[in-house]
Amino acid sequence: MKKTILVLILFVSTFKSTSQDASVEKSVFGIQTGFLGIWIHNESKLSDAIALRSELGLDAAIFSDNFVGNSSFIMVPALTLEPRWYYNLNKRAAKKRRIDGNSGNFISIKTTYHPDVVIGSLADNVTFISDISIIPTWGIRRNIGKYFNYETGIGVGYVHYFEEDNVILTEESGVAINLHLRIGFRF
Repeated sequence: MKKTILVLILFVSTFKSTSQDASVEKSVFGIQTGFLGIWIHNESKLSDAIALRSELGLDAAIFSDNFVGNSSFIMVPALTLEPRWYYNLNKRAAKKRRIDGNSGNFISIKTTYHPDVVIGSLADNVTFISDISIIPTWGIRRNIGKYFNYETGIGVGYVHYFEEDNVILTEESGVAINLHLRIGFRF
């Protein structure tokens, strides 16, 4: 029994583990734009496959209060924290595909806060209410050349609206959808 344990320990100590050769980068900083906004982001390495994305941006909205064509355009600051698990880095590295700039498939939990600050003009009878959303998301990021990349993602989650004085909400929380397609530049 002692010989078996000794052989097993010796075998395990000399065995080279190749379970996680590929890794996310230590820090990725960039800017991205999409159909409705612009964002600055940083991804910091937490482990070989997990990065914490922090993001500051402006989410845009186009809305109308009637069918006549009276529409408005506003931008709202967005603060986001998003842990991302890049689950296919080893597979991409084994196939000699790029993983620089955290290029790969990911699963994340996107948490975004919109304060009640609006850039643009709202009608007197319209109030923007701050909210926080938590959305599990699946997405991909791929490189285009050395500095450019594109990213797409989809997810369904939860949104909570913060009630203000003199405002009556018909729903205090609900379903939030994250559907994004962005192109970006990595510094």
